[in-house]
Amino acid sequence: MLIDVHAHLLTKGMFKRHEFWGPFMKTQGLTVGHFSLGTTQPTKAKDDDEAEANLLARMTHQARRKLMAERGVDKLVVSAPSHAFMYWAGEFGDEYAAICNDEMSGFCAQDPEHFDFWAHANLANPAGAAREIERAVIQLGAKGVCVGGANFNGLEAHSEELFPVWEVMQRLGVPVMVHGYNQSIWLGENHHTDKFETSSIVGDCVDETLFFWYLINGGVLDAFPHLKTYITHAGGMAVFQLGRLHDLNRVMGPDSRNQRPLMDYMPNFYFDLDVHHPALRRGVAEVVGVDNLLYGTNFGGAYDHGDLTAGIGLSDTDREKVRSGNAIKLLKLNETIAA
Repeated sequence: MLIDVHAHLLTKGMFKRHEFWGPFMKTQGLTVGHFSLGTTQPTKAKDDDEAEANLLARMTHQARRKLMAERGVDKLVVSAPSHAFMYWAGEFGDEYAAICNDEMSGFCAQDPEHFDFWAHANLANPAGAAREIERAVIQLGAKGVCVGGANFNGLEAHSEELFPVWEVMQRLGVPVMVHGYNQSIWLGENHHTDKFETSSIVGDCVDETLFFWYLINGGVLDAFPHLKTYITHAGGMAVFQLGRLHDLNRVMGPDSRNQRPLMDYMPNFYFDLDVHHPALRRGVAEVVGVDNLLYGTNFGGAYDHGDLTAGIGLSDTDREKVRSGNAIKLLKLNETIAA
């Protein structure tokens, strides 16, 4: 069995919900406020309506199941696209989180055998986010919560204002999914100064590493020791610099509040193998250990590198843990989460 826990979803009901923030699908790409993703790519549609229709055609149950069959995927766990997290959009951020959760829940309810979802929450408003997470998990069936990495309108993973969010997630026993996003969206009309799409291509991995670093250094896992976190893209840069982070945590970070050595918190974290060479995937598996690996590919997005568990020295038993067993356990995919 193969469960891909990193797949984004947009429905028609998730578009055009705000006159400025949208989101909109335009010929230049997914557009939120002044920001458009991938503006240097060639236009693939004659107008905005066709661009939206083309995207939505790839998001149908039928289209998804066809691609899943081609790749041998049995279930997707979908989430809102990171470019539309709306932490920057004031009160609309709360409204859009509820819209996303209603839309994703409705989509998954039509085919629960093949689809589950990560809730969205506006972490820029922690109290509202905690309420929405509880609604999404208890009433709508969300299996966890997808968040950005390093900037929730000035709040960071360690900020005490976010403790109500971590409290409700620990109480409900659902994990965090961390996915970086285009920080250049905060630049407004000056977003074009983010050359080469750097805040997405490089910045996503930086955001994900910062979440790991802040959660530990800020003492969050001492306050919430049962909180579990899955970090996409093989943990950003965290796994590849793990020894450095561990050794320098106290030596060069005297303001760190973690009560135990950094490596002691590793059981709280899960990572995928979404890096683009078998040697790197082999290294991640060896450093992290198979019990804390999930299968995530940004399904249907920019990358397809075949079976991420193939050719990296895993036994059949360990491959099945990564391909499905760990996800079933972490996300409680065969259970209903109660209050």
